[in-house]
Formats: sequence, structure tokens, C-alpha cells
Amino acid sequence: MREFFQHAAITQGITVRVAASFLPEQSRPEAGKWFWAYHIRIENGSHERVQLIARHWRITDGRGMVSLVDGDGVVGEQPVLHPGETHDYVSGCPLPTPHGSMEGHYTFHREDGSLLEVAIPHFPLAAPATAR
Repeated sequence: MREFFQHAAITQGITVRVAASFLPEQSRPEAGKWFWAYHIRIENGSHERVQLIARHWRITDGRGMVSLVDGDGVVGEQPVLHPGETHDYVSGCPLPTPHGSMEGHYTFHREDGSLLEVAIPHFPLAAPATAR
């Protein structure tokens, strides 16, 4: 599957790219459930080794309701990225509306012990219009 990363943000040499896809086979509009998968690629363009230790998401549905999600790492991992390395993962997001958005940040641990907040770009979640 070839992904096209529609959104990107760069923080101090670390790039976060996002591609989101609506999954009709996992959605149930008649029950008020829509589901998206999103593919994230993190690229370490800095000159130091970093480790992703936490994530913070701000998920907004089509009614403007906001959910905040915080946790350790991503999909059960806390990847270490050396200069020039990338890390990819895929996760998902359910919403009670056919559109919304996501954005947030990752917290990285640097070699010197300091923490770095890296932006996750804002990206829309939009189900295709369906004929009724």
C-alpha cells in the first residue's frame, strides 16, 4: 500500500508526517460510528539520538467535543531514533461524527537528558459523503 503523507510538521529537525484514511469496513454510520486509520512517519533529521517516550493527542469531533489522550510511547513502543532514522506506525481513531480532526505532540528524551516536545500536525478526519 502506497501512502501519501498529506500533513507534516517539523520541530528542531524532527519531522512528523501523517496520512489518514477513512475505513468504511470498520465504520457503522447507522450506529453513529466512523473509523479512520492514520499512518505516522517520524524522521530524525537532527544531529542527536532521541527516544519517543510519550504522546499527547487532541481529538475533536464534528460537534466540537474535544478528547485528550495521553500515553507512553506509540502503539506499545518507545522507539529510539538515531540521526537519519525513521519510525513508522499505524493506529486508528473512532469518532461519533463523520468528520473531525486530530493534532498533538510527542515527547522525546534527548541524549543530554532534556525533553523535547515535537508537534504532530493538525489533520482532518472526513468520511466521504454517502448517498441516502
